[in-house]
Amino acid sequence: MVPSAPAGSASRGAIRHRARAWMLEGLTDMAKRRPGPHADRRSPHRGRRWWKVMCLTGVDYFSTLGYQPGIAALAAGLLSPVATLVLVLVTLAGALPVYRRVAAESPHGQGSIAMLERLLPFWKGKLFVLALLGFAATDFLITITLSAADAATHLVENPHVNSVLEHQQLLITLVLVALLSAVFLKGFLEAIEVAIVLVGLYLTLNVAVVAAGLWHVFAAPHVVTDWSRALTTEHGDALAMVGLALLVFPKLALGLSGFETGVAVMPHIEGRPTDTEECPTGRIRGAKKLLTTAALVMSAFLIVTSFVTTLLIPEDAFKPGGEANGRALAYLAHRYLGSAFGTLYDLSTIAILWFAGASAMAGLLNLMPRYLPRYGMAPHWARAVRPMVLVFTAVAFLVTWIFDADVNAQGGAYATGVLVLISSAAVAVTIAARRAGERGRTIGYAAVAVVFLYTTVANVVERPDGVKIGACFIGGIILLSLLSRLARAFELRVTSVVLDGTAQRFIRDTAHRTIRFIANEPGRRDMAEYRDKLQQTRTDHDLPPSEDFIFVEVTVGDPSEFESELRVRGEVLHGRYRVLRLESSAVSNALAALLLHVRDETGQRPHIYFEWTEGNPFAQFLRFFLFGHGDVAPVTREVLREAEPDRGRRPRVHVG
Repeated sequence: MVPSAPAGSASRGAIRHRARAWMLEGLTDMAKRRPGPHADRRSPHRGRRWWKVMCLTGVDYFSTLGYQPGIAALAAGLLSPVATLVLVLVTLAGALPVYRRVAAESPHGQGSIAMLERLLPFWKGKLFVLALLGFAATDFLITITLSAADAATHLVENPHVNSVLEHQQLLITLVLVALLSAVFLKGFLEAIEVAIVLVGLYLTLNVAVVAAGLWHVFAAPHVVTDWSRALTTEHGDALAMVGLALLVFPKLALGLSGFETGVAVMPHIEGRPTDTEECPTGRIRGAKKLLTTAALVMSAFLIVTSFVTTLLIPEDAFKPGGEANGRALAYLAHRYLGSAFGTLYDLSTIAILWFAGASAMAGLLNLMPRYLPRYGMAPHWARAVRPMVLVFTAVAFLVTWIFDADVNAQGGAYATGVLVLISSAAVAVTIAARRAGERGRTIGYAAVAVVFLYTTVANVVERPDGVKIGACFIGGIILLSLLSRLARAFELRVTSVVLDGTAQRFIRDTAHRTIRFIANEPGRRDMAEYRDKLQQTRTDHDLPPSEDFIFVEVTVGDPSEFESELRVRGEVLHGRYRVLRLESSAVSNALAALLLHVRDETGQRPHIYFEWTEGNPFAQFLRFFLFGHGDVAPVTREVLREAEPDRGRRPRVHVG
């Protein structure tokens, strides 16, 4: 009698199985590239009204009101309202038109990365995309950590709890990031409804703070007079003020942070009933409304808040350690509307800043699984939401610890990520307009691209720590991606096999006897090539003339691609030689996929015959890894071994 497994061991195995199933839930849907990990599951084209989705991106965009007026005051001093006006003009005349075009060109949330990916083929395109993904990771991850750090600042600086929570900002920030992770691990199905409540409450409270601030400004006209006189004394004429505002503009780039997330949440937008995934015109129209409305609302708030905070808050209060540092509007709320309202404002700000990370996390989960697994540069489980949430949370913990939850210290990295993505978007739409023959728009987009490229360079020169952090993300992504590609090199890498009618007839005609294939690297494809190859194979393997063969030829397309559908086309050459022609990113993986497909369709184990490849084995492996060729025979056998562990069912590989 065979002893049964202990009950405890069985229960532990069941627990592990359930935990694994829970962790990888949704992996199949992600592999099918449904529109976003949190999109409405009822239909790939269903979603929510554009104004509701605007609140999801708004928790990132609008939450910058928590710290943007203070950043503008530190960067421009008395010139803050003028510098903010420049920011608004660049937003409405530059970033908004660019991202409206991006929304039309990439309606599935990939942003400008998808547009630029189409311009550069092969490995240079993949490496370029990985670099942009590094800056996107910088943008979105720093959004999570910076917003959580600023939420912690608002909590610690509240006068009711300051004595208890003082010097606990790092711990509070880590707790907030962990809570955000817990929301995503649970499912995050109602994020848009939560965002509507948070954005509605936050903007309403900001209207009250702005109204109180304007009332105090108009009640004391000398405040405006004193500011105007000091501004003229310090900076001279209006032209000098505008010039200086342009110089400090790169420091205000955080005010542009909402556009990339606005595109990233596009898969959540409800389209028309006639929309298709290839042409979702309703979703595109909704996205344009979202971007325009959010930009107009934010622009109005930025102008007014920079005006009232500059006039009503002492300059020293904006500096590190000051009462208004990182929380200018909260300072006004406590000062003019009382402690109770100020506390309510703090709680609202903390909530929206914390949830701003939700918009960024949704962007990461929509962006990364679209590229890295498809490139073979991430494990298969990277398509599932929960494992990636844990990965991003761990990175966010590390970033928070490195920066000690300091909002100002993370500003450079955040601005760099934002500006690089906006610059890439401007370049992408310029190229798209030029290819479409739109001369006027090409010139306009090119001018916007020049502005953002200048801003990016100026920001990097001013705060090089931002590009250093971005370079770390890029280096980490490229290194891990190449290691993953190396580890996954011997996977089957074929999503499906489709045979045309002629190829199906070839297989059907040989299914009643031993199915034999000859792997042939096509040359001139004349009769002598096939006659000599057939004779050599029969001689090398001592096979009688009665044995029937089918030639298989693989043409390598883009070797940098990883997963693809395998289409097989059959043809008869020179009236007697049957040939199956395939196109794939790697010869060995395509051959292995064909053999397994034929086995499953016919119930027979096919045989395939190779010649040995001459050359250094290591060099041959590099040829396979980078260009899809190499030592085909042993690699085909290895791919088959990984795909089919049962030797009794594995197709046979012969080398002579």
